Amino acid sequence: MKIDKLNLDGKKSSIEVLDKIFSAKINHKLISSVLYKTNANYKGRHAKTKQQNEVSGPTSKIYAQKGTGNARHASKKAPIFVGGGVAHGPKGQSSYKKRKLNKSEKKQSIASLISEKIKNKRLLIFSDFSNEIKKTKEMNLILKKFEILNCLIILDKSSKEKVEKSLRNIPNVKVTDINHFSAFDIIKYKKIVFTETSIKELEKRFA
Repeated sequence: MKIDKLNLDGKKSSIEVLDKIFSAKINHKLISSVLYKTNANYKGRHAKTKQQNEVSGPTSKIYAQKGTGNARHASKKAPIFVGGGVAHGPKGQSSYKKRKLNKSEKKQSIASLISEKIKNKRLLIFSDFSNEIKKTKEMNLILKKFEILNCLIILDKSSKEKVEKSLRNIPNVKVTDINHFSAFDIIKYKKIVFTETSIKELEKRFA
């Protein structure tokens, strides 16, 4: 299929893209599953409590077994005492299950989301940035001109080097490359922007 490509002057041309990625069947059930797994794996699972054998202190018996009238106790580190170990508490990140997300699921979910963005006219393709843009003010004017103030910008390496610094301090804009974005990023931002070269890189990776 062919979709529009813009340059910074607003002039339109067209670019040929793969139907497999840009006109894919939109599978909402798969997208929901991928987002659930992605979010579950992003969560910081660092809660940890000390078990009885990890609490510092003496292990000697606190009083005699018989003759005191009290219950039988051993170490003060037992879970029954304040300051003792915690029975059955969380043991850190390694104890939590990681949700497996295979390559096929990733590719299909991203193709579905990109196709949906095109359908809703929320995907733009720009020509590669040939000149360096240093000033945030200048880049902000470009974003306003094309109404992409809330967007995920996926750039090729050359374009990223030329414009990344000018985009760094603009709110609600994320700059990344083909290797470092997820389905969650596409959902989070209203619009998605590619350069011509980053589109070709995407096709090589996800086709």
